[in-house]
Amino acid sequence: MVSLVKTVVLVGMMGAGKTAVGTALARQLGVAFKDSDEEIVRAASRSIAEIFERDGEPFFRSRETEVISRLLRSTPCVLSTGGGAFLSESNRQLIHDVGVSVWLKADLELLWQRVRHKTTRPLLRTSNPRETLRTLYEARQPLYAMADIVVESAAERSVDDMAARVVEALKARPDVLEV
Repeated sequence: MVSLVKTVVLVGMMGAGKTAVGTALARQLGVAFKDSDEEIVRAASRSIAEIFERDGEPFFRSRETEVISRLLRSTPCVLSTGGGAFLSESNRQLIHDVGVSVWLKADLELLWQRVRHKTTRPLLRTSNPRETLRTLYEARQPLYAMADIVVESAAERSVDDMAARVVEALKARPDVLEV
């Protein structure tokens, strides 16, 4: 049996599998699964879209940092973050100092296959959502690459297989998992 010593923070693009893999990972490790966006929505009693509309993105990003900080300092868990959370230098540093970041790296085509029919992605509500996704992907890759651990995704890998791959990567970090 392994024991989680610090929070595992999943980062990456929309469609990378942060929620699905995170849920499976938490189950495999026997810890809680948390989603920073869900925590913000619950605290604000409003959707993220409503927060953006009423209070603006800077307000949202500030709340996001507060939530991530609080969750990192509580009982170790698996934490899924919104696609934009890791873009903030202060969030990256906080996660690196207190937890461990895992980039679920998926190629553009796989991401597109996963998100193209979803209506819950406000950033893709554009005249050319595929091009919007490509632009976001290219801009964010260098920042996601700063994650402590990278786990490659592939269409043929199941959610449980991806979670198992994350566990294997974490085992190389004695500061994260005690075996």
